[in-house]
Amino acid sequence: MSVGIERLAVYVPAYALKLEDLAAARGVAPEKYRDGLGLGEMALVPPCEDVVTLAATAGARLIGAAHLDPAQIGMLLVATETPVDHAKPVASFVHGLLGLSSHCRVWDLTHACYAGTAALMTAADWVRAGGHRVRRALVIAADIARYPLGSPGEPTQGAGAVAMLVDAEPQALILSEDTGVHARHVHDFWRPLGRREALVDGQYSIACYLDALTGAFTAFRALERPPFEPGEAFTDRVAHLLYHSPFPKMAAKAHRRLVEIDWRAAPGRVVEDLDTAAAASFRELVAPGLEAIARVGNCYTASLYFCLAALLEAQGRRLGGRRLGLFSYGSGSCAEFFSGLVPASVAAVSDAGVAASLARRTYVDVAAYERLARAPETGGDPPPGFAGAFIFEGVRGEQRRYARVGI
Repeated sequence: MSVGIERLAVYVPAYALKLEDLAAARGVAPEKYRDGLGLGEMALVPPCEDVVTLAATAGARLIGAAHLDPAQIGMLLVATETPVDHAKPVASFVHGLLGLSSHCRVWDLTHACYAGTAALMTAADWVRAGGHRVRRALVIAADIARYPLGSPGEPTQGAGAVAMLVDAEPQALILSEDTGVHARHVHDFWRPLGRREALVDGQYSIACYLDALTGAFTAFRALERPPFEPGEAFTDRVAHLLYHSPFPKMAAKAHRRLVEIDWRAAPGRVVEDLDTAAAASFRELVAPGLEAIARVGNCYTASLYFCLAALLEAQGRRLGGRRLGLFSYGSGSCAEFFSGLVPASVAAVSDAGVAASLARRTYVDVAAYERLARAPETGGDPPPGFAGAFIFEGVRGEQRRYARVGI
């Protein structure tokens, strides 16, 4: 049985900040953000948006694009590390806003940035377990990355949501069943209860990411079939590689590590200058999937799948019949490396709304951004030109209230 992603839909919030403006306000050379991190813009949420509205709008767009009866969805999984309640899941709010059936399994998954992949794999296994019964799962990865004003993590903030329809008729990506995983308890990134912004040990987190990549990819490579020919590497078998990208330069670091592992495990492969060869491989296999994320910033659980959606939208017709490699990392930590085949029919579902979402945003200045960052979460009316489907109205009687405004 072929199981995978039938199609994807994305949503990014209404506001954005250009990082060259942030650099000027912080007294930092703009190339530190542009070249050092690979970032140009960050997505920002207005008062009327939160992780629930991001997730619900992405889900509504997917249901509409797929012409899907909501009653056909038997499982809703929301992956997020930006919950709005200690007990009530984001998925419960989304379930109600989307009008899904009462006969639907609904829950959240939380494991830093890895949760999107945990949700995808859980949904895929549930579809496979159904045998010949038709099962459809809606997986939504949604997050808002926040760091304190003026902190080292500030330029890597971002927000967004990606919805994926998982079933046995995948037109966007057929998932491989073999994956490589790696888990280890570390304190590289965390958000204690009661804190709005995360805590991160930046350099240690990068080291943990690369160690997890080593473990997950090594495990995956050992399962690869058919066996490698002399001198053949895994990178020879894929059209592109996608990495979890808290910032695009992290993907460059990751690819350098993967190439070193992969090529050294290929007896007979001659490489005179590994750094130069890895850089060329990065430009060919990785860079095309990073262009859009550089304009959104870190969207945690949605990061990897935003890259996938953007790549398929930009190059879907060319990728039909080709294979992709994907790496997911979540601090704490857990990682997974897997692959997928892009079906020949991908052109019919390649428009995930990435370009349209980016084009509709309103750019704000640094003063407005700082007001948004300091403001309490009180909800509000949608701004002019708002393209979302739902708004957060506020809290009444200690209950969060939402309303549908579009789609």
